[in-house]
Amino acid sequence: MAPNTPAGRPGTLTPQEEEKLRELWALTMKVFGVHGEESNGVDTPAVAPATTPAAAPAAEKEKKKSKLNVFSRHKKDKTAEVESTATSGTSTPDIGRLSLSTDDDKFGQTAEFKAAIANNAPEDLRNAFWSMVKHDHPDALLLRFLRARKWDVEKALVMMISTMQWRMSEMHVDDKIVKNGELGALEEAAKSSDAKAKKNDEDFLVQLRMGKSYLHGLDNVGRPMCIVRARLHKAGEQTEESLERFTVYTIETARLLLRPPIDTATIVFDMTDFSMANMDYTPVKFMIKCFEANYPESLGTVLVYKAPWVFNAVWSIVRGWLDPVVAGKVSFVKNVDELQKFVPKDQIPTELGGAEDWVYKYPEPVPGENDTMKDQATRNAIEADRAQIVNRYESTVLEWIKAGTQTETIEQRRTERDTVAESLRQNYWKLDPYVRARTLYDRMGVINQAGQLSFYPKSAAAAAPAATPATAPGRVSTSADDLD
Repeated sequence: MAPNTPAGRPGTLTPQEEEKLRELWALTMKVFGVHGEESNGVDTPAVAPATTPAAAPAAEKEKKKSKLNVFSRHKKDKTAEVESTATSGTSTPDIGRLSLSTDDDKFGQTAEFKAAIANNAPEDLRNAFWSMVKHDHPDALLLRFLRARKWDVEKALVMMISTMQWRMSEMHVDDKIVKNGELGALEEAAKSSDAKAKKNDEDFLVQLRMGKSYLHGLDNVGRPMCIVRARLHKAGEQTEESLERFTVYTIETARLLLRPPIDTATIVFDMTDFSMANMDYTPVKFMIKCFEANYPESLGTVLVYKAPWVFNAVWSIVRGWLDPVVAGKVSFVKNVDELQKFVPKDQIPTELGGAEDWVYKYPEPVPGENDTMKDQATRNAIEADRAQIVNRYESTVLEWIKAGTQTETIEQRRTERDTVAESLRQNYWKLDPYVRARTLYDRMGVINQAGQLSFYPKSAAAAAPAATPATAPGRVSTSADDLD
C-alpha cells in the first residue's frame, strides 16, 4: 500500500468493503464466464485459457454461441444458488434481470447493460474489461464502480458492464480512438474520400493544435491537471463526433498519468474572455456522462477560474445536471491568489497568471512513430504473456471467492492479487507501444519508456515535420521540478 492511500482503495479497505469487493468479483466472474468447476467433489478454479491469435478464428464461432443469456436462471437453479451462498458466502443473482432504479439511471445504463448481456459473448466483455485495466490494479477498477454506487454491488455491476458496452460498441475506445491516435487521424484525413470521416479527423486534430484542452503539471496534492480553455470553443465549429473523440482521448491519456496513491485528476476550466458564444451544452452533457457513468471516481477537483458574471446563468443549469457528489468537487476561483490554494504558483503557467514559463505548443505527429505497432509477432507474444497473467489473477480471485470470510485466506489472496497486479502493470508497459498510438505527451517527453513520467520535462522531444502543414513543434519550458 502506498503512503497516504485514500479510503476505499486496495490496501485500505474495511472488512465490510473487502466483502463487497469479493461479491462484485463473484458477479463479474460469472458475467465473464469464468467459474469454479467440480472436481472430485471440490470446487476448483476454472479460468478461460488464453486465446492465441492463431486460435482466435476457431474460437470466434464458439463464442458467438454462448451469449450471456445463458445466465438466465430457471427455478431449479435456486438450489445451486443457495449451496453457493452457503459455501462461499457470496450469492450470485440472476444477472440478466439486474437493473438500476429510475433515480439511479439518468444515463440509461440499464439499457446498455442489457444490450451487453444480450449481444456479447462472455469472452468479449472479459476482454473489454482487461483492456480497460491497462496498468491499473484490477481491484482498483472495480472499487471505482463500487464507490460510485455507494457500495451497492449489483448497481456497481450494471454500471461497470454498461461501461464495457459503451467502450466496445459506442465509442470504440481501445480499437479506434487509442489505437489510431493522432497520426492515424492525420493520415486518414489526407487520403479519405469520405467527407464526413475527413471532417471528423480534421476537427479532432484542430482541437489538439489549438490546445482547447491539454494535460500539464500537477496540483498541490500531486494530481495531474487538465486545463480547458473555454474561450477556444465555438458551437458548431467542430463535429459532435470529433468533440466526443477528443474528450475521450484526453481522459484516456490522463489515465496513463495516474500512479497510486493518486487516482484522480484536477480540471481547471479557464474562463478568461468567456462569452455566451463559447457556451455549448451538448459537449458539456457528454463530459458529465463520461465522468459520472464511464470514468467514475476520476475527478479530484474542478476549478472554475475567472468566471465572468454571464457564467452564473450557465452554472445554474449545469449544476442541476451534476450528481451532488460531483457538484461538491467544483470550486470557483477568482484570481491567481485563490488558485494558489490548489496549485503552487511556480506550477501555474503564465497564461493563468502564474510563474511557470510554459506555453502549450502542439508537437505534430512524426511519420513512422507508430511503426512498432506493425510488429505483430512481438505484440502477440506480449499479449500471450498478459493472458497468462490475467488467468493467474482470475484464479486467485476464484480461490478468494471460494474461501469465504476466512481471515487468513483473505490476507493470503490479497497478497497474491497484489503480486499478480504488479506483473500486469509491468506487462502493460511492455505492450503499450504495440497497441497505443503515440500522443503529444509521448513526443513532449511526459510519458516515457516503461511508463516513466516526467510532468515537467526539460524539453520536448524534437518532432520531425508532419505529412501535412502544421504548427511547428516547440520547446517546452519547465519548472525546476522533474517528477519521474
